[in-house]
Amino acid sequence: MNPVDNASSAIVHDKPVASRPGETFWGSDAVAMMLRELGMPYIALVPGASYRGLHDSIVNLLGNRAPQMVLCVHEETAVAIAHGYAKVTDKMMASGLHANIGLMRATMSIYNAWCDRAQILLLGATGPWDATQRRPWIDWIHTTSDQGGLIRNFTKWDNQPGSAGAATEALLRASQIAQTAPRGPVYINLEVAMQEGKLGPMPDLPDPARNAPPQSPQPSAELVAAAATLLSNAKNPVILMGRCSRSVAGWKARIALAEKLNAPVITNIKLAAAFPTDHPLHAAPPGSYLTDEGRTLVREADVVLSLDYLDLAGTLKQAYGTNGDKPIRAKVIQVSCDAHSHRGGGADHFGLPPMDVYMMCETDAAVPLLLDAVKARATPAKIPAAPALPVPPDAVSLRGVGLALEQATKGVDVCYTRFPLGWNGAYTHFRHPLDYIGHDGGAGVGSGPGMTVGAALALKGSGRIPIGLLGDGDFLMGNTAIWTAAHYQIPCLIIVCNNRSFYNDERHQGRMAANRGRPEENRWIGQRIDDPPVDIAAMARSQGAVGIGPVEKPQDVLPAAQQGLAAVRDGKACVIDMRVLPGYDTRS
Repeated sequence: MNPVDNASSAIVHDKPVASRPGETFWGSDAVAMMLRELGMPYIALVPGASYRGLHDSIVNLLGNRAPQMVLCVHEETAVAIAHGYAKVTDKMMASGLHANIGLMRATMSIYNAWCDRAQILLLGATGPWDATQRRPWIDWIHTTSDQGGLIRNFTKWDNQPGSAGAATEALLRASQIAQTAPRGPVYINLEVAMQEGKLGPMPDLPDPARNAPPQSPQPSAELVAAAATLLSNAKNPVILMGRCSRSVAGWKARIALAEKLNAPVITNIKLAAAFPTDHPLHAAPPGSYLTDEGRTLVREADVVLSLDYLDLAGTLKQAYGTNGDKPIRAKVIQVSCDAHSHRGGGADHFGLPPMDVYMMCETDAAVPLLLDAVKARATPAKIPAAPALPVPPDAVSLRGVGLALEQATKGVDVCYTRFPLGWNGAYTHFRHPLDYIGHDGGAGVGSGPGMTVGAALALKGSGRIPIGLLGDGDFLMGNTAIWTAAHYQIPCLIIVCNNRSFYNDERHQGRMAANRGRPEENRWIGQRIDDPPVDIAAMARSQGAVGIGPVEKPQDVLPAAQQGLAAVRDGKACVIDMRVLPGYDTRS
């Protein structure tokens, strides 16, 4: 899997002047060498004095290789890039965050990675723990007594090692924990004095192979047999396909299981591609919520197989009634180990679903066993007729953008990194696990650019073109990721579906006014990003990327998409400003 091991996958390397070899090493040198031993390819960072020791070690000891620095202009971007990288590769990348201030700026992106169960190694630092060693003013305000506590509710583990030896062990433990399902971000706080303390000779480093993440647990034979019996004898089974790896073998196994059971499949657009959306058994376009057809299928099912589906309880509630007062008649099989990350700090555990068979393991571990154990079902699956897609209006619209991309990308391998909230899941089809990597997990705003650049970093040299369709608010909050893409020559296409509004909140305010008998016409106030309109293409050009637009006529949408794809093939980062109509094309 990516990153691709060839010359074309390399990014621009800021090459340092060669450093003279020496026999004396410092604490941060051991940390840097351990990162190399762990196979860390990159560290996305915003620089800061709190980890100047580690910065020096990466540049002057490692030659800015393995890991290579990926300079960012905002800490949220530094984490979002590592998040996008993890979503493509199923592997871990590092992010560097300066002191407490950088950590606080990065919290939204860390929360995204936590909710998305994405493995990221977060490296932070703090001023001298010995107060007598602190520089006046600056070291005091950049020192926090429990820095990890700022993000402890949404990280898997944190640590502040007190020596170089403790730091190398902490990195091993962090790597193991982050990459053990359910995966997630971990935080190591590297105190300044530990980094800058003289070691003498380089100490022996522990062997990462002896501390590798464990293999995924397998469900018991009894649970597999119980689930197989329910599925084999079901009259109307339904499969809810949720979290899974980017493995092609896993993709094929899920297809084979659905075909053997002749069961309709429902997927969620908040999650990465789990099943081909143009397969005859894919029952409804992927959406954030169940479509009308999906609700009917789940409500009429006698067996529901949930493969780590996001918010299973809420999904069943959609099918059986929003008040939760109707009994769930179907037998429910749950495959998920997500409960290992459930805690009291947040509510990303969602509601507690009924579970008649509960396999506490990953999707990829259970599906091959179920495929072997179930009996083939000959009963035809009940697949509702696909609803007609809307006719594009005589203006730039999400539907028009979807049609243009369908035509422009015909025969091209793409990786969609994001869709705007109003996107209809029927506008695109996923036929490979890397065709779409899902949303950011935490449903904030501003992660789209960084995650697109991170995915593009992982895909560089693969021949697959990363395309992020972002809302204008999402782009504007995270747009400095474009500089990083331009500097390191990371090709990617960002299409800003620019409705000049925080439109989702316009809808909320309209409903609020209507419920209170007040003027709905006022819903735009405090929502519109207009007057003056932001020149998004100029923002891209100012950072060294190709900027196209604004595109304001329907006949210009396809040429703009083709021009953008050509720029990406030429190795450029490109941003297109599509001035789309306000409104949502989803039916859920």
